[in-house]
Formats: sequence, C-alpha cells, structure tokens
Amino acid sequence: MALNPDPIVSVIIPAFNAEAFIEETLKSVLHQTCSDIEILVVDDGSRDCTAAIIRGFADRDPRVKFFQQQNRGVAAARNFAIQNSTGKYIAPIDADDIWHPTKLEKQVAALERAGESAAVAYSWSTSIDEKGNVFDAGPTWDLEGEVYQALVLRNFIGNASVPLFRRSALQKVGFYNEAFRSRDAQGCEDWDICLRCAEKFEYRVVREYLVGYRCYSQSMSYNHVSMGRSYELVMQEVKKRHPEIPAYVYRWSKSIFYLYLTHKSNVCGDLRNSLRWLLGALREDKAVLLLPWVIRCLATRLARLGIATSLDLFGKDSSAWQQARPVPLEAPELLSYEEVVANREKLPKRLWDKVQLQRWVMITNHRSYSC
Repeated sequence: MALNPDPIVSVIIPAFNAEAFIEETLKSVLHQTCSDIEILVVDDGSRDCTAAIIRGFADRDPRVKFFQQQNRGVAAARNFAIQNSTGKYIAPIDADDIWHPTKLEKQVAALERAGESAAVAYSWSTSIDEKGNVFDAGPTWDLEGEVYQALVLRNFIGNASVPLFRRSALQKVGFYNEAFRSRDAQGCEDWDICLRCAEKFEYRVVREYLVGYRCYSQSMSYNHVSMGRSYELVMQEVKKRHPEIPAYVYRWSKSIFYLYLTHKSNVCGDLRNSLRWLLGALREDKAVLLLPWVIRCLATRLARLGIATSLDLFGKDSSAWQQARPVPLEAPELLSYEEVVANREKLPKRLWDKVQLQRWVMITNHRSYSC
C-alpha cells in the first residue's frame, strides 16, 4: 500500500495495558472507508503485551506508526500523537473502543461542507460490553452550530472516541490538558477540549450510530472519584470564563454528572460513594426524584448504611455491608446495529425525559428538539 505523506485524517490512539481490545480497535480503524489516514498509537508505559500487538500491525501496514513513552497519562499520550501527526483532521479513539467503517468518511464530509467555521463533527454511540455485544443506544443529539452552553449542561459528545477535530482549530485552542493527571483528576479531558473548541468554533453532527463505546469495570470511566475531581476543575474554569451563563445551567450540569457517577460507583460496588453522588445530584436538582430508580437507590443505600452503623455500635465489622455489591440486575438485552438504528425512536419517554427535553430546548434556544 502506497503511503500518503499528507493524509487527510490522523487517528490517535493512547494505549495503556490494552492487550484485551487493541487488536479489535485497530482493525476497526484500518477498515475505514476513508483509507487516506495515518494511525499513531502511543503505548503509555504498558506492562502487558500491548506493544507486541501494535508492532505486529505496524509491520504489516505502513499507516500504523508506533510510539512508546513512560506512563504520563492519556492526555500526554494523545498530545504526543497529535504533535507527531500531519493530517488535516484529528480523530482520537480509545484503545478499547471501535468505529463503524464509515465513521471517518461521513465526519470528514460534514466538516468539508461546513468550512473553516466548524471545528468538530460528532456522531452517536452505542454501548458495548467486553465481547463487543451492543447493549444500549446513546441519545440522538442533533445540535449544530454554536453549542457552548448546551455542552456545559452535558457532554452530549459522549466519549473521547466520537469527535473529529479540525487540526487548525486545535492549534488555536490548545491540545488536551495534561495537568489533570498531576491532580489525580483524569477523566474529563475530552469534555474540556470540546468545550474549548465550542468557545470559538461551530459543531456539525452525523446523525448515525458510528462508535462502539466499551463499558467494563476496569475502564478509566469507572474511576468515579477521579472523574468527579476532573469535572470540578473543568467547570471551575468554565465559570471563570463565562459568568454570563445562568447559575441553573451549572446546577443542572452538576446534577446530571453526579447521576452518571452514581451509576459508575454502583457498578464498582462502592455503595458509600454511590450514595454520596446521588445526594449531591439531589442537592443540585430536586427533579432527579422523577427517576424511579433514584428513590429505590436512596432507600437501599440508607438501609445498608444504617445496618453498617448499627454493627459499628456493637463492635462488629461493617465493611462488608459498606462495600457489598448490589443485587445484580437482569442482563441487558443485546442488540444488533440494525436493531439500534430501527428502534432508537421507539424508546419510552418518562416524565424525567420530558423535563430534560424542555430544558434542552430552552438552552439551545429552540434549535434542537432531540436528546
């Protein structure tokens, strides 16, 4: 295969102990219908077989470029890849996620049509398990143009493997923030860079599910304590730069994010922090009581902690009650890609969903009616 010295897209992949999924990720990138790409994989100090797997791909396909560095964190790995890349567009993907074959082609076309005023093209995501089975379909956001305040409310981009960035825009707003790691606050670097792009540029959307977002307990997104710190640092900076944004936007944003952390800490079996995040969400926005699972979660967490307190009073070991995993829910229904596309408009709308939609319409100034 002839190698284009000036590819249109530079794909950047940070990899840390990624041997379980990096092969599947690389295959999904190499099978893109947009083949005019370079793929820069940065091994961030892995201690498993990640490096050997990547080298095997690099030996077979000249588009794959392999780099290694001491462990410096995901932001530093992404920045190193960007700085060593040459493409007009930058496409990050985490080492455990996958792309639909047409992902890059459709996002490039969206930005080419938009011109220099647009910096980011995004699409929709499905959630996949360790085996690659689809078990959930993400929201169908459709907002385009100016998106800053809406992006403060919630990270509708979804995850780090979704956006396609225009290189010239990243050069103006700066790359990923590497300072979060030194403050034990990794997790929201992708939200942060998308917010900085939204300050100066427009967004475009490809209305299709093109990303498979891997969900499992060992992924960074399940380090809920670090993610909570990361969120606070991002929003502190946003508030300094944009005091004109109404206070209720920040309250709603924090509540939505704390609900997310409630779920993540629950999956990890950390019931004490699960209750902490849930109470924080309720403090910021009483509307969370419209979610039936919130009432059940509050009741079970308080009951468990009450039992733990009683055991402490009698000198018994309560740690098992505090850290016990909840009763497993029913296994999620597995979906095919075709079923996700066909059923996305058939999902039931709860009262909570209707409230969120009303808020979304208001904050987007009636430019978007889908979430």
